[in-house]
Amino acid sequence: MLTVRRSGPYDDVTGVAGGARPVLLATLNVPFADDAIAFAVDSAAENGQPLVVVNVAEILLTHWSLVGYGYVESEELQRKLYRPADLAQSLAVRVERLRVCSPHPLDALLEVVAERNPGILVFGPSRTHIRPRRYARAARCLSERAGCLLWTEAEPIAEQAALASRRRSPRVLLTSVLRRKT
Repeated sequence: MLTVRRSGPYDDVTGVAGGARPVLLATLNVPFADDAIAFAVDSAAENGQPLVVVNVAEILLTHWSLVGYGYVESEELQRKLYRPADLAQSLAVRVERLRVCSPHPLDALLEVVAERNPGILVFGPSRTHIRPRRYARAARCLSERAGCLLWTEAEPIAEQAALASRRRSPRVLLTSVLRRKT
């Protein structure tokens, strides 16, 4: 009986990366959630990719903001925004920190995503420091328009199922009424 032996590749390809696509950790001028920090830093460390930490702040268009004085960051927020960078550097991960100030923060974040081409976008503002409606709007906008994988702290499947069940109930009643008439 003839058998075919398949050997592995001749070259060692275990250390070859498929392309440097960083992990991007983003917030909207509030501290990061602990789960988001852990996920982003672990992803960057395990994949050997750099971590880009982005704080997007909304500023109003005034004369002072056009001159460069439109944003003042508090010392406490600054210390909290350093946490993921410090953790990543302790694990020998390259870190780049960005602060983006714009009157349209979500559009500015999407521009950063388009420029950096991350493998995964970790949207991780602390839910205790941001209004739920703003967080949901931002997560929805990023899921629709970001050209990469997106991690959010919310569980969209359960939320979408709850919304869908609320929307379907009147339709089911309406169709059942129509069926009875015919």
